[in-house]
Amino acid sequence: MTTTQEPSAGLDELPYNVFAKACPSRGTLEHVTGRWGALTLGALYEGSLRFNELRRRVDGVSEKMLSQTLHALERDGLVHREAQPTNPPRVDYELTPLGRGVAERLLALIHFVEGSMDGVLAARERYDSARA
Repeated sequence: MTTTQEPSAGLDELPYNVFAKACPSRGTLEHVTGRWGALTLGALYEGSLRFNELRRRVDGVSEKMLSQTLHALERDGLVHREAQPTNPPRVDYELTPLGRGVAERLLALIHFVEGSMDGVLAARERYDSARA
């Protein structure tokens, strides 16, 4: 028999607590849920990409921000960087198994938000009209 636990069930038993100021999971959560981290992980879910391919896929990200984001995600073990000894050098980025698990969950949220945008836009309009 399978049971479903509430999302908060057993949180007191986990060795990490993102709500605690000094918990290292807080930094990883920030890397994953920041605008560029979430979009980078989502883009890499489709497969390995080179830096410029990834930059084109994540429209609007600067080279500097993408580089910083990839370094943080690589450090957290979510992205693997593979440098090929070619001329010019070729660097590919792909998700690790941990990164795939995170990206799957992020994409579920992204798809939910995209599917809810009619309601969000209507709520914004109501809000703005009430304050005009």
